[in-house]
Amino acid sequence: MLWPMLAVALGFLGTAVLGVLGIRVFIEAQRLGRQVTHATERIGCAADELERAATGLARAGEALPRR
Repeated sequence: MLWPMLAVALGFLGTAVLGVLGIRVFIEAQRLGRQVTHATERIGCAADELERAATGLARAGEALPRR
């Protein structure tokens, strides 16, 4: 009777450990997703700023006399 009870207890313990690890993986995946979203937004803002700066430089280049 001892061995079946021990097997059931170890099975439950193993399932509990896998559940906890699964929850931790899910939380870290959400955190990674938020970081990727934030980085994507920052890249978009930087691209917009670069485009505005390039447009300004292109206009300044058009105003220069040609040699």
